[in-house]
Amino acid sequence: MTTTLLRTADELHARTRTGRRAVVMTMGALHEGHATLIRTARGLAGPDGEVVVTVFVNPLQFGAGEDLDRYPRTLDADLELAGRSGADVVFAPSVDEVYPGGEPQVRITAGPMGALLEGASRPGHFDGVLTVVAKLLHLTRPDLALYGQKDAQQLALIRRMVRDLNFGVEIVGVPTVREEDGLALSSRNRYLSPEQRRTALSLSRALFAGSDRHAAQEALRARAREVPATHARAEALSAIGESRAAADAHAVAKALPGAPTAVRAAARLILDDAARLSPPLELDYLALVDPSDFTEIDDDFTGEAVLAVAARVGTTRLIDNIPLVFGTPGAAS
Repeated sequence: MTTTLLRTADELHARTRTGRRAVVMTMGALHEGHATLIRTARGLAGPDGEVVVTVFVNPLQFGAGEDLDRYPRTLDADLELAGRSGADVVFAPSVDEVYPGGEPQVRITAGPMGALLEGASRPGHFDGVLTVVAKLLHLTRPDLALYGQKDAQQLALIRRMVRDLNFGVEIVGVPTVREEDGLALSSRNRYLSPEQRRTALSLSRALFAGSDRHAAQEALRARAREVPATHARAEALSAIGESRAAADAHAVAKALPGAPTAVRAAARLILDDAARLSPPLELDYLALVDPSDFTEIDDDFTGEAVLAVAARVGTTRLIDNIPLVFGTPGAAS
């Protein structure tokens, strides 16, 4: 399809709108992860709607010594990929268009959640992210905006901003897209040498190890709930040849509902091994958090959680995460 390149908000506002407008915000260097966002937006907007992809490298979210100057800028290729994926418009404004008169004096503050994890590692980062997202939401005037779940903390903060400040837009999270070897797609992957990429795979392997441990613990919990913790339960397990460990499932599940500690330990084992590789993985954080506020969860937690990791391989900093659900909120143990 033909995709129109626009540089100013006035050009975008002049377009005739007949259906819903869906926006996908990017910093360019588009890859299959972005293509998935655009295709999802196309489906949600429908044949009568409009899909707008923004391409803007936001200087406010880069700290001192970060890779603003070397961040890849590939507009021609981005325009082609966006068109193949179903975008009607690529909106690629200049810095002056987004921040007329220089950096804004009034900005969005991310609050307590913005100071955790990514915010602790990159002070001020989320203030810059939320400020540009707010600006782009005003400039593009969408009905819905789509963001990848790979940036889970960013997505959570955008949802909170939209709710707290009464933005009239629907926020849609789209699952992380991975390469065949499990590495989460990222524009920064292109910085990795073959040796560094092998080390970087430890991020997703750690998350999958945590997920596998989580699944085992949840199966144990489910089995414990099936039969009451009585002598009759022990006899029933014995009758079907269960081992003593399985017979103790109820006690284990009751002591560690969902076992967040076990999940963290399984992931940490992979990351500790990766620290001894050549080149090594330099861990920034491993966290198992409540997505509503990104605080660490306790062992009695039930509900949705996010297992998140950030690390550096060489000079490249990478993040990844997976969603997990612990237990059944309100279920009897």
